Amino acid sequence: MSGAAVQAQTPPSGEWRAFGAVAGNTKYSPLDQITVENFRDLEIAWRWTSISTEVTRARPEVNALQFKTIPLMVDGLVYVSTAIGQVAALDAGTGDLVWSYDPRTYERLDRPANVGWHHRGVSYWEDAASTDARIFIATHDLLLVALNARTGALYSDFGDGGTVDLSGSLGRAIDRTRLTHSQPLAIVGDTVVVGSIVQDTFLTRREADPGHVRGFDARTGAMKWIFHTIPQGDEYGADTWGNESWRYSGHTNVWGTMAVDEELGFVYLPTGTPTNDWYGGMRPGDNLFAESIVCVDGETGERIWHFQAVHHGLWDYDFPTAANLLDVTVGGREIKALAQTSKQAFTYVLDRVTGEPVWPIEEHPVPAGDIPGEWYSPTQPFPTRPAPFDLQGITEDDLIDFTPELRAEALRIVERVLIGPIFTPPPLRGPQGPLIQSPGPGGGINWPGAAVDPETGRIFIPSQTRLRAVELTEFAPPANVGYFTEPWPGPAPGPRGLPLVKPPYKRVTAIDLNTGEHVWMSPHGDGPRNHPALRHLNLPALGGHVGMHGGGPLVTKTLLLVNSGGRYTADLAEGARTITAYHKDNGEYLGSLTLPAVPYGNPISYLHEGRQYIVVAVGGGGRAAPPELIALALPRD
Repeated sequence: MSGAAVQAQTPPSGEWRAFGAVAGNTKYSPLDQITVENFRDLEIAWRWTSISTEVTRARPEVNALQFKTIPLMVDGLVYVSTAIGQVAALDAGTGDLVWSYDPRTYERLDRPANVGWHHRGVSYWEDAASTDARIFIATHDLLLVALNARTGALYSDFGDGGTVDLSGSLGRAIDRTRLTHSQPLAIVGDTVVVGSIVQDTFLTRREADPGHVRGFDARTGAMKWIFHTIPQGDEYGADTWGNESWRYSGHTNVWGTMAVDEELGFVYLPTGTPTNDWYGGMRPGDNLFAESIVCVDGETGERIWHFQAVHHGLWDYDFPTAANLLDVTVGGREIKALAQTSKQAFTYVLDRVTGEPVWPIEEHPVPAGDIPGEWYSPTQPFPTRPAPFDLQGITEDDLIDFTPELRAEALRIVERVLIGPIFTPPPLRGPQGPLIQSPGPGGGINWPGAAVDPETGRIFIPSQTRLRAVELTEFAPPANVGYFTEPWPGPAPGPRGLPLVKPPYKRVTAIDLNTGEHVWMSPHGDGPRNHPALRHLNLPALGGHVGMHGGGPLVTKTLLLVNSGGRYTADLAEGARTITAYHKDNGEYLGSLTLPAVPYGNPISYLHEGRQYIVVAVGGGGRAAPPELIALALPRD
C-alpha cells in the first residue's frame, strides 16, 4: 500500500477522531510505545467514574446497563457518552472532567427501546474554514444534539436551540416507545448521518417503524436528505416487497456504526433485518435494502451502489457493525476495498467505489421451510473467499467429542432438535424440536466489529460460536404479525451444560485481504476447560468467557489488543475482566492485563504529551462494578 493511502487511514497526530479511529473504521493506531515486549508493564494511569452514577444513585429506577462507550480523543480532550446519554469531556492526561452535558432524558423516558439504557459514543466534526468544532450525539429520546467541543455549550442556531427532533422526519407516524438511538453517528463532509434502533422483540403487528437513514446539516441541523432503506412507491427496489408490503414493513435499520470514505464523500450503510426477524410471510420477496451494504452519497443521499447479503432474511442476520475500509493489492491490481464482516461469519470484500466483489460471490441453493404463508428465497450469496471465520451450520462432525460419553450425549441431543447448513429456516414449534441455528443471533461478529492494519492489508476479527435454539409460534388475532419467536431464541442444549459443538467458542481470526487467505486463528479466552467433565483432560484454551460478544479489537503498529480473552484463570468471569494482547503476525497469545471490571466498550489508543495511552470503558450494569473509563500507560521513567 502507498504511504499516502496509509496516512489517509491513520489518526492525525496520535488522536482518535472517530469510533474506529478514522472515518474509514480501521481501529488502527500507528503508535508504537507499547510493544510485544512491554505490554505486561502497562499500569493504570488514570480512571474516571461515569457521571451517570450520580443520577442512578438518586434514581434507582434508572437501570443503566454496561458502560459501552467508545471514547474519542481530539486536541487533548477525551469525549464520551454515558449509558444514560450524557456527554463528558475529560483531560486526556489526567481524566479530570472539563465539561459535561446532561440531556436529562431519564426525566422524559422510562426506558429506551430494545435493550434499555446504554450508549456507545459521540461523534466529532470540525469546520475546515473556521475554528468551530462540534460534538454530536443522538439521544435515547430521539434528539440530535450539537455541542461546542471546547465548552459543551449548545448552539442556539442549530435546530431548536441546539437540538433537532428526530421523531417527525421518517415519513410515517412512529411509535416513540419502539425507536431509539444509542450509536455514534457518521460524519461525512458537513453532513451528520443518523441511523436508529427499532424494537425487535414482543412484536404483534406487521406494521412497524421504518429504519430509514437521514442526513442533517452539521451547522444548522436542517435535514438534507433521507434514504429509504425500505423503498417507497416507485423507488428502485420497491418491487422486491411483494403485496406492496413496503407500505407497512419496518426495521431494515442501521443500528450499528457506519464507515465513511472522506475522499469519495461516500457513507456505507450496513442495514438490518425487516419486520420481523424470523417470519416474512407478510413481506414476500427479496426485500431490498434489508441486510445490505448500501453506498450513499453523503451530500445528497443518492444511492451509488448496493450489495444484499441476505435475501428475505429469516435469521436475524442484520449487519451490526460498520465495514472496514482499506486499500489492498489483489493480483497486482490496487483496489479501494471495503471489508464487511457479518453475523453469519462471512467477510464480504467489495470495491468501495463500484460495489463490485473483489472475489466472486456466488448464489447457492439453500433449504426451504414449511411455515404457512412464508416466502423462501431459493438462493443466498456465498463469498468464494475469504473462507468463513466461524462455524456455519451444524453437522454431526461438528459435535463435541472430548470424550466418548460426551459425544454420545451430543448425538442423543441432536435426535431431538433440527440441525443443518447455514440459512436453514426456523421451524414451527412442534415435536421435531427447535432449529439449532449457527451462527445464532449475536453470533459471528457483533457491534464491536473488526480492525484492519492498513500497512499489511490484514483484518482481525473477534467472533463467537453462539448457537441458539429457534422455533416459531403462531400469533393469533388480533395480532397480525403471523409467527414469531417468543420468548427470544434461547441457548442451545449441550451435554452436561457444555457447548453442543467443538471449540473454539470465541476466537480471533486474521485474514490477508490482499489474497483472501486466513493467516492465523487463536482461541480467545479459556472457555470451559475447567468444567468438571473436562478438567482432568488438561485441555488448552478453548475460547470463551463471560459476555455475549467476541471482544472489541484495537490494532497498533506493534500488536493486536482485544477486550477480555484472559487464559489460565480460575473462572470465566476472571478471564473476562481483562484486555488481551496477540502477536499480529502469528496470533501468539502474549498475555492479558486484569482490569477493575469487564471491558464493554472498544479500546482506543492516543498520544498525549509524548505518552501513549490505551483507554477502555469498563463496568456498569450493577453497583459492584461502577462504570469507569480506565486509561493504561507504561510507567513514567
